Amino acid sequence: MALTNGLLVVLVLVVAFPFITMVLGSLKPQNELFSTSIKFFPSRWYPNHYERLFGETMYVRWYLNTMIVALSRTVLSLLLCTLAGFAFAKYEFKFKKPLFIFVIATFTLPFQVVLVPLYKLTQTLGWVNSYWVMILPFAAPAFIIFLARQYIVAIPTELLEAARIDGAGELSIFLRIVLPILKPALAVMSILVFNAGWNEYLWPLIVINDQKLFVLNLALPALRGPYGNEYGTVLAGATLATVPVVAVFVFMQRQFIEGIMAGALKS
Repeated sequence: MALTNGLLVVLVLVVAFPFITMVLGSLKPQNELFSTSIKFFPSRWYPNHYERLFGETMYVRWYLNTMIVALSRTVLSLLLCTLAGFAFAKYEFKFKKPLFIFVIATFTLPFQVVLVPLYKLTQTLGWVNSYWVMILPFAAPAFIIFLARQYIVAIPTELLEAARIDGAGELSIFLRIVLPILKPALAVMSILVFNAGWNEYLWPLIVINDQKLFVLNLALPALRGPYGNEYGTVLAGATLATVPVVAVFVFMQRQFIEGIMAGALKS
């Protein structure tokens, strides 16, 4: 038992070390970041990187942009993907199996394969340099549809039939029966989608060139000072950027674990 606990502590330290280094680096003077002598803790606490971040950059705007994109994608994905999963799980319609196979096939493709045609499509629609281009193309991820379908399959069909006999409509069944049962699964899907939206880099790099619409992952690497990259400021921005992701997981941790366990028990 002691050996197991010791190994767990070592693994936690290995995983947490880069994060701790980032936080401490954001509080070091710029010259200490490039010092040849390695110092884990700063020789003096240096909050100027945070002051510059808020005083000389559009960090608040970038933070808001990222939050809008991540939350919008999460809400749309949960709505559209659970509806699609409900249809695939509990309804019979023409070409159901081929359509579901097609959905599964799409998330096996690397994003780079569809990047050019997706850019052409969004350019034709006039979405380039807008919030729409960062939200709508990812509003219904195939993997989330697959997850929703797998969870909804386990809901007894008899329960839904009983609701229909009592006069409930299909939308009422979905809202009042299916969604409450899916709470743990929704937590899993929310964390996956929010994390993907918050950490997006490649797509905004291609479709956004207006600095006012930059998301954090696009804006922070571009921060430059009079003598080169401001790594201390970048570390400060990255430290604050981790807060929402950690908060979402902590807030939904119990539901997330329940959802993972429920998915693991499905045949």
